[in-house]
Amino acid sequence: MVTHFPQAHKKRVLITGLTGFTGQYVKQEFLAYGWEVFGLGTHPSDPSQGYFQVSLLDVVALRTLLAELRPHAVVHLAGIAFAAHRQPADFYTIHVVGTLNLLAALEPVSGHLQKVLLASSANVYGNTLAGTYHENAVLQPFNDYGVSKLAMEYMAGLWRDKLPLVITRPFNYTGVGQAQHFLLPKIIDHFKRKTRRIELGNLHVRRDYSDVRNVAQAYRRLIECPEATGAINICSGTAYSVRDVLNIVTTLTGHDMEIVVNPDFVRAGEVELLVGSHDKLHQTIGSLAWIPLSDTLQWMLSAPL
Repeated sequence: MVTHFPQAHKKRVLITGLTGFTGQYVKQEFLAYGWEVFGLGTHPSDPSQGYFQVSLLDVVALRTLLAELRPHAVVHLAGIAFAAHRQPADFYTIHVVGTLNLLAALEPVSGHLQKVLLASSANVYGNTLAGTYHENAVLQPFNDYGVSKLAMEYMAGLWRDKLPLVITRPFNYTGVGQAQHFLLPKIIDHFKRKTRRIELGNLHVRRDYSDVRNVAQAYRRLIECPEATGAINICSGTAYSVRDVLNIVTTLTGHDMEIVVNPDFVRAGEVELLVGSHDKLHQTIGSLAWIPLSDTLQWMLSAPL
């Protein structure tokens, strides 16, 4: 299956979901630090680029690929990123069964592995606590996306004595290339097109936003850190309201538009403040220079339509 053979002198990382929004940035991060990058996903194979169309539900193909690649590290990003996906069963099939198949396929080649990173989500915390979430917070997910990610975490716990696992819980992050059904790309798109109005939900809720490039950097440094283990938040530790974001982009562009609160977009009982603690992350990998949100938004504004 593998026609692009690994280079003996380079460490190899396998990224699942390589062609997705996050995967492309994680790929560039590892390449910049001398890793040989391989990927799998649902797009047609391109062995010359080290990419293979292998489903996490195809146990035989998965085992065959991993036996040939024998990666030193794995970043598991494959999954359904949009929490409002309309087929709830898909969350459990991909996040739980797919991850189980991946871990089982990795066990026979575990002697080569220095780290396996599983991307979970801050959604496992739910939204019942207003304030800052540390990794020891009560886990109370409120939708199928969050429940499936928590189920994945529990399942992965059964493998902690067999594989060098670390689980990340990223809070909101964004950047060039993120789909426009996410909040910040939607806002950026409206400003770039200079529309006259935009419909949004609650404007006062404050959330923790990071730059996807920081997320990719954190993932690479966790892979390279022998002490990285357990669950670790990936977050800036700074909260912004939707109104704050609108004000920043208005200042950057000089464009004003009518802001309409659409009741259909307003969640009843939504918690006003959700922000993560990055204390454990910094204790594990050292400090990380977080890109200011205004810089991220300017980067997104500067990208071609």
